[in-house]
This record gives sequence, structure tokens and C-alpha cells, in this order.
Amino acid sequence: MSGTRTSLPASFARRADQLLEGTDADLEHCFPGDDGSRQPLHTCYVPADLVTPATAREWGEAALAAAAEAGGLTALAELAGVEEHLREEVVTRTGRKLREEPIEDLRLDLEDGYGERPDAEEDEAAVGAARTVAAMALARHRADSPQPAFAGIRFKCLEAGTRERGLRSLDLFVTALVREGGLMEAGAAADGLPAGLVLTLPKVSTVEQVQVMTEACRALEDALGLAHGRLRFEIQMETAPMILGLDGTCPIPAMLRVAEGRVTALHYGTYDYSASLGVAAEFQSMEHPVADHAKQVMQVAVAGTGVRLSDGSTNRLPVGDPAQRREAWALHARLVRRSLERALYQGWDLHAHQLPTRFLTNYAFYRGSFDASAHRLQVYRNRSVPGIEAADVADEPATARALARFVHRGLLCGAIGAEELAAAAGLDHRELAALAHPRPAAAVPTPGGN
Repeated sequence: MSGTRTSLPASFARRADQLLEGTDADLEHCFPGDDGSRQPLHTCYVPADLVTPATAREWGEAALAAAAEAGGLTALAELAGVEEHLREEVVTRTGRKLREEPIEDLRLDLEDGYGERPDAEEDEAAVGAARTVAAMALARHRADSPQPAFAGIRFKCLEAGTRERGLRSLDLFVTALVREGGLMEAGAAADGLPAGLVLTLPKVSTVEQVQVMTEACRALEDALGLAHGRLRFEIQMETAPMILGLDGTCPIPAMLRVAEGRVTALHYGTYDYSASLGVAAEFQSMEHPVADHAKQVMQVAVAGTGVRLSDGSTNRLPVGDPAQRREAWALHARLVRRSLERALYQGWDLHAHQLPTRFLTNYAFYRGSFDASAHRLQVYRNRSVPGIEAADVADEPATARALARFVHRGLLCGAIGAEELAAAAGLDHRELAALAHPRPAAAVPTPGGN
């Protein structure tokens, strides 16, 4: 390099480092990227006092029974638009899923689904929810019965009218889970909390509400001897001020900053948000323009932060006569596919009968592009191997990462098998995870969706 002429002073690189030191720190802290851990395909909401350790099994049985009445999962796959060459494997995997893990993420609801109850009754429900979540985690560890990988509560929001009640339910739930969870024998962390614990803060409108939730988590950690940052939470986006704040900006980035890395996901609330903008009930939908706008703002706001997104729900449930069920299943499948195509990889299911089309559509989505994606990954991996001729595609590193992340999601949810990955791409799940989410010495999630 000594013979190469340059014009910048030798000290300019050091000057650039000094000027960009703050930017470098901000980028590293605020945009760590997705950690590659499993994201559930859906969240199911059930009133807290109605949930038992048998709930997931009962939902799976109800889903299979409804599919059988409709002619079987193959008939539903056709209704859902699953291509013929994919149906056999998609149906097989969906049937297994409905038997082994019909609910991936279960929220024991103490908010809208629970309603207003006397304080003593809600106190009892909050403590009972903790015991139920602990029992489900223990049963999952022992493989006693189908159980969700993720579970927790949605408590009442931090608006003035419900703030005290919401904080009390949160406190009762977490305290009971730590002190009475009984999870040590299940191989849980030393604090006794389940690995898949989720807390949901609904109807968020301001940065200050997120700050209060953050301080509540910190206070609970201090009181219960939990590690700092152990309690994390997801935010439900159900109000217009979360998209456009009083100062004319989107407050989501500020919310993430004051949360100190505790926010795991943003969930779109279809009906509360639509109603808040004055959309008539007949036209409230996951695909209404106001919904698309809100979700696009959310998507940009969390890009690169590691915070995940979830779409909302459809209240058109397949529970009526055969014609009504077919119409509702077709709608649900179409909306699930629409979300996936828009990079919204999670949604809400409100009834057991929605589970077949949730999994059929997801599995078809990932399997439909698997062969082509695996081929391109294999080509990319071999691009610098001597003796291998150039192939018909030349992907950039960013595109290869996107391909790997797509396949990795399919692997984690159970749409794709590890043996298929090895045969088609020459990769095992650890190599795929490293390509999808390059990061130092991170834990690699186990594939299979169970």
C-alpha cells in the first residue's frame, strides 16, 4: 500500500471514528437485529378463569373434529388454496401439529376477554393464572400433554380507569408464579419462571405508559430477586396516538428506548384500532386501508430492533352451518397468507376451529418456496468452493440472509424437516441459523415447532 497515492490526511480515519462513536453505539444498542429465536405462528386469547392445562389439547381435538366434519384436512387444504403437489405433506404435518402442539402461544386474558369483575374475583383469577401457567410449563417439560411453548397474561391497560387494577393483576400473577410456580423440578431457570413467559400490555397510547410498565417490571424484579431485565413484555397497538403522537411523530421508537430492551413484540389490535378511527363495524378488517397503514408504520419503526410484529384477528369464526364454515375458513386462510406475504409472521386466533387453516396456510407458505430457496442457499454457500461452476443465480449476502431467514422460520415452526434441509441445501440447522442470523456465540433454536 505504500506506493498507492491517497489524498485524505492520515488522521482522518481517527477523526471519523471520533465523530461516529455515538452513532456506532446507537446502532449497536438500538438495532441488534432479530436473535433468531422461535416466534410463534399465532397467539390464542382465552379468558383467564377458563384456561386449564387441558385447554391446548381440547382446542386441538376440537380443530380436528371440525376438520373431519368438513371432509378432513385435505378438503380444508384445498379450500385454503394449498397447491396440489404440497397437500399431502402439508396435511400430514398439520395433523401432527394439531395433536402435539395445537396452541403455540396462549394468553390467559384478564382484559377485554375477561371483563369487569369484583376485585376479589380478579385477584383469584390472577393467582390462578400463575398456577395454570406453571402447571402447563411442567406438563410441557414432562411431555405429559400438548402444551403451548409460550404462555402468559394480558392484564388491564394503564389508562386512568383501569391502571390500579391492571398493575395489581400483574403483581399478583408474577409474584405467585415466582413463589408458587414449582418449576424448579422442570428444569426452569433458577428464578422458577417459564422460559416462554409472556406479559401483554394492551391499549398503549403514550411513551409514559411504557415507562411505567418498565418501572413496574424493574420493581418486581427487585422485590422478587429476579435478574435485571428478566421481565419483558409485548405491546398491543390499539390506539391512534401510538401511530401518530401528540407531537406529530410516531412514538414507537421512543417507547422502545424507555423500555430498556424489554419489549419483545408489537401486536396489532384489529377492532379496537379500527373503531378508534371511526371505521364502521361492517368494514373493520385486517385488510382495511387503516390497518395496512398502521402495520406498515409499526414495521418500519421496529425494523432491525429485534422487536417482532403480530397481525391481528378476524372475528368471522367457522362455527355455523357448513356453508358458513367454508366461507369463514377460506377468509381466514386468505388473511393468514396475506399477512405472511407482508412479512407479518404471527397473528391471533380466537377459536379452535381457526387452527386448521392457520397451520395449513403457514406450512404451505414455507414449503411452497423451500426447494428454490434451498437451491439458492446451496449455490451461495458453494460460491467460493474451487472446482464448482457458477450457477444460474448470484445472490448478494443480504439476499442470502433473507433466504436463510425464510427457511429458518419454516424449520422452527415445523413446516420443514431438518433432514429435508440437509438433503436440499447441504446445511444443518446450526449452519442455517448462523447464515440467517450471524452473531457471536448465540444459542441456536431447536427446529421442529414443538
